Amino acid sequence: MEYLMLKEVCNINMGQSPDSSSYNENGEGIPFFQGNADFGDRYPVTRVWCDKPTKVAHSEDILISVRAPIGALNYAKEDCCIGRGLAAITPDKDKVSLEFIYWLLKGKNDELNSKGTGSTFKAISKKVLEETLVPNIDFGKQNEYAQILEKTYSVIQMRKQELKELDNLIKARFVELFGDPKLNERGWKSGIISDYYEVKGGKRIPKGMGYTDSVTEHPYLRATDMKNGTILDDDIHYIDESVYRHIKRYTVKSGDIYLTNVGVNLGMAGVIPDKYNGANLTENAVKLIPKGETPIDGVFLAHYINSPGIQEYINERKMSVGVPKLAIFRIETMPLLLPPIELQQAFIDICRQVDKSKVAVQKALDEAQLLFDSLMQQYFG
Repeated sequence: MEYLMLKEVCNINMGQSPDSSSYNENGEGIPFFQGNADFGDRYPVTRVWCDKPTKVAHSEDILISVRAPIGALNYAKEDCCIGRGLAAITPDKDKVSLEFIYWLLKGKNDELNSKGTGSTFKAISKKVLEETLVPNIDFGKQNEYAQILEKTYSVIQMRKQELKELDNLIKARFVELFGDPKLNERGWKSGIISDYYEVKGGKRIPKGMGYTDSVTEHPYLRATDMKNGTILDDDIHYIDESVYRHIKRYTVKSGDIYLTNVGVNLGMAGVIPDKYNGANLTENAVKLIPKGETPIDGVFLAHYINSPGIQEYINERKMSVGVPKLAIFRIETMPLLLPPIELQQAFIDICRQVDKSKVAVQKALDEAQLLFDSLMQQYFG
């Protein structure tokens, strides 16, 4: 296939931050976008305006983040000022379609990131964008590719939204059955976590010891692997036997409750699934170990911790200087409601039914994502 360089079919306008005195939140001037943090799903979200812009992007330009995270994309919906974290791509509509270039750049995300330079924040230069290769195909093919990718991407977004709605359904049913744990308006018997559970922290891998590239019997679960009550499987790290011997007392078993207590995912609880029986926890998470017989079901406990009232409790008590952190004594003294075990079981039955739906939706999402990735590779290499 014949290729052209992006600079041959598009104008590339690198952003430049205007003088800070020109910023305002009063709507004076034109919207000002500094980088990826201002991006929405397709269009930026205006929070700041600029009355003396230095670099301006125009309606229907493609905005691309050129500083970490590199490659995020939005469309400009109006004239806007762009800071140095962005570049504006204006396709020559006599040569290429706007949508084709948008999907091309989305498909080049990994490539662009690999070309980023800088010790603190990686960034790409104008030259990197200029030399990005564009398949030299006719408008018919360009439009065909763009339409297929748009439809496939829409399916992916729809499936993701379905998963969010199922998660929201669980949260709504929790509040419906148990009320707000922080307020305890139902008057349930109560205590604190340490009445029924020992809170035990995870362990950092000793200095000089690292991960293995092989899949071993010892997964090492990090806080970044724990999100929305589940363990994300896409980037699990593993350790070898020699490292495991140093941290084996921090092993978790299936059914254990974990809680992240350091970092951006702070406060997320879940149940260790069967496939991670024997895994080890990072120092950024704790496990909750029952003290003998307990009137609290583990699945209920995880959802209880993830409920809005307890998340509010956690946010009020975390240490926010530097990396967010929740001290172990804060977890031990966390209020714990004790509704009847029969009601807990009824809630767990609801969770199981919703989980079945989530498995089906996740399978459809994985299939759509696989198709999308395959098409990207086929169209753009």
